[in-house]
Amino acid sequence: MLNFDFQNPTRIHFGEAQIKALSKGIPLNARVLLVYGGGSIKGNGVYQQVIDALGEHTWFEFSGIEPNPTYNTLMKAQEIIKTQKIDYILAVGGGSVVDGAKFIAAAALFEGDDPWDILAKNHPITKALPIGAVLTLPATGSESNGNSVVTREGNKLPFSSPLVRPLFAVLDPSVTLSLSDRQIGNGVVDAFVHTIEQYLTYNVNGKVQDRFSEGLLQTLIEEGPKALAPDTKDDLEVRANIMWSATMALNGLIGAGVPQDWSTHMIGHELTGAFGIDHARTLSIVLPAVMKVRREQKREKLLQYATRVWHINEGDDNARIDQAIRLTEDFFKQMQVPIRLSDVDLGGDDIDLLIDRLKQHGMTELGEHGDITIDISREILTQAV
Repeated sequence: MLNFDFQNPTRIHFGEAQIKALSKGIPLNARVLLVYGGGSIKGNGVYQQVIDALGEHTWFEFSGIEPNPTYNTLMKAQEIIKTQKIDYILAVGGGSVVDGAKFIAAAALFEGDDPWDILAKNHPITKALPIGAVLTLPATGSESNGNSVVTREGNKLPFSSPLVRPLFAVLDPSVTLSLSDRQIGNGVVDAFVHTIEQYLTYNVNGKVQDRFSEGLLQTLIEEGPKALAPDTKDDLEVRANIMWSATMALNGLIGAGVPQDWSTHMIGHELTGAFGIDHARTLSIVLPAVMKVRREQKREKLLQYATRVWHINEGDDNARIDQAIRLTEDFFKQMQVPIRLSDVDLGGDDIDLLIDRLKQHGMTELGEHGDITIDISREILTQAV
């Protein structure tokens, strides 16, 4: 196992009717900016629960944060922060809203010329407004980590800082009952690939991390399809297990002391930036291709994945790896997401653009070994056609 430092200070309030907990999670003297997306929280009752909980607080609101939040939209919140002297951000929504809140919180106290430098130039974050979160769509794990992704003019870039990790997060599985099948499928796949990117690398004898990861993968495989099936989609136990799996997949625990990949994500970001494809759907397209192209480099962990996650115990090594990849693709199909570029009306003619964007963003040494070159990324994208 590799050396590591691990701390996750985000307090989780999990379960039904837990939104009321935010009334005590935010100081009474705080001036709160409630940020959210397109307004679905007003239709499913979440907004009313939040403003009821904020009854004794001074609060303002900012809406319109998109899926794949954009720099231009997020910067519009800065005027409210300045004029109303906001000192606390409350994000209510899915991962995109929480990601957006993180950028808003960092930009509010940014001391450079252009807050975009946080992403484009990896400008260090030295301070940020405190953040709380009410999660409505389990997927990214953003509610309990310091990661964020923001898009500007088609460039989708990540940043990370412990200073933007939410101080608390409310996870109420009942609020996910209003999600569409597309949102459910995307969320399960996002959590699944987050887990894979920290697991399917090379062995460092991180037995605890591996077993945690395998448990999360099996839970998502078991519960994900149930959340789409008519007779079980309203089962709160199903939703609760998916919600907690998504949080655990990217709160730092399973990645502590083990190598991590993230090539699927970096390549996937370019598909979103160039063509507007849902984040999770880029992952479901790219991951099987990564497995196929990097099967020799990942052989030991692919075999472990085949045995422990899919219970494949027969056949030679190559046959078991082939079956594990095939079952992964079948699972993605069950979750109603694409597994090929052709499934989203893209093909070989689109690869040059994606490769150029990877070069532009410095994504030339990807993977757990830093050896996924531009040529190998091209091979992955070609395999994904």
